[in-house]
Amino acid sequence: MRHGPAVNRKLVGRSSPRALVVDQVQTPSSGGHRGRRLGIRRACLIGGVIAVSGLALGVAVVVGRGQSPSPTGCNFASTATSAQFSITPTQAQNAAIIAAVAMRKGMPDHAVTVALAASLQETQLRNLPYGDLDSVGLFQQRPSQGWGTSTQIMDPSYAASAFYDHLAQVPGWQTIAVTDAAQLVQHSATPDAYANWETEARSLATALTGQVPAGLSCRLNGFGGLAPPPSALAQASAQEMGAQLLGVPVSTKTGWRVATWAVAHAYNYHINSVSFEGRTWTGPSGTWSPIAGSESGTPQNTVNVS
Repeated sequence: MRHGPAVNRKLVGRSSPRALVVDQVQTPSSGGHRGRRLGIRRACLIGGVIAVSGLALGVAVVVGRGQSPSPTGCNFASTATSAQFSITPTQAQNAAIIAAVAMRKGMPDHAVTVALAASLQETQLRNLPYGDLDSVGLFQQRPSQGWGTSTQIMDPSYAASAFYDHLAQVPGWQTIAVTDAAQLVQHSATPDAYANWETEARSLATALTGQVPAGLSCRLNGFGGLAPPPSALAQASAQEMGAQLLGVPVSTKTGWRVATWAVAHAYNYHINSVSFEGRTWTGPSGTWSPIAGSESGTPQNTVNVS
């Protein structure tokens, strides 16, 4: 896929969970080219302190008097080092949709790593309404190349499904290098660029596919846009994962997959807490904590949200 010019991210007002993040364009002095990364990966060491002074974080709200809130953001651990990666709640939701669609289509977990590496390279998990030539969306897919209409491609669920359809047609994609598998779908002018994101993609895929418990945490100091209808989250679950899996008995791996999906959707769907298997995540704390008395009881096998 082709990239557009470098961008500065700018949040615009939202009226629904499906509203988009639009970016301001900066024209590069030497002209754009395919393979340009649209952003800078951020990795922070465990225990690192982020100083924020006079910074307005979208719709973040101040909690308490005379006290600045901690930054809104999501974190997941690297599978290769002792570091943690940091992404925005919107990026987390897009990543969760990519992982959920793989589940719906019966794709193996490794497919999620390939898809996340592709989207991290193409747009850094941002659903861009523009790009080089007619490229749009999470993967910078082009309507003129048969990927669908612009409206379809701008739907993250559709874009992820289209990516997996093409990936499934690549012979041996499960065993070749992640960057090679992504390239055979994307056809970029910089075929090795996807390798730069493999560690982050694999780490995020590990969290979002339920391979590790409580693999994703998000600290939220507020929510995005207006509160959606009460039925919106269940509808999103059915559309993205292929079934409504909230509040119903599930296996441990599926449960953590659903739980991290819910945490990743918390910002735009106004979710205050998510609980599963004796742990509860809350937005203000940004952490998973044991539920009092859960050690001695029957393990909770349903994902509950509030």
